[in-house]
Amino acid sequence: MKKFCLVVLAMLPLTAFAYPIDVQKQLNGMSIDYNAYDTDNDIASIQVNNYGATDAVCKVVFNNGPESPRTRTIEVPAGKHKNATAKFTRTIIKMRINLSCTPK
Repeated sequence: MKKFCLVVLAMLPLTAFAYPIDVQKQLNGMSIDYNAYDTDNDIASIQVNNYGATDAVCKVVFNNGPESPRTRTIEVPAGKHKNATAKFTRTIIKMRINLSCTPK
C-alpha cells in the first residue's frame, strides 16, 4: 500500500489541468477563424486566422472573472494570422474571450 501511495504521489506533477475557454464571436460576415489556447495557468492566447480577401481589425477581450479584462487590438491581413495573449496575476479557472472583427 505504501508503494501504491508513493507512485500516486509521484505522478501528481505529471497531470496538467486545462481550464475551459469560452469564445463569443462577432465576425460581421468576415471569413475569420480562431484557435484559443491555455498557454499556462495564468496566460491565455488566441490565434486569429483571416481567410478573406480584405484586411481585418479585431478586438480581443480576455476576461478571467475577478480581475479586470485585458483588451488587445490586432490587425490581421488577408490570408494571414495573428496571435493575441494576456497574462493575469491569478490562476485562470475559466477564460471568457470576446472576439469582434471588422473590415479595415
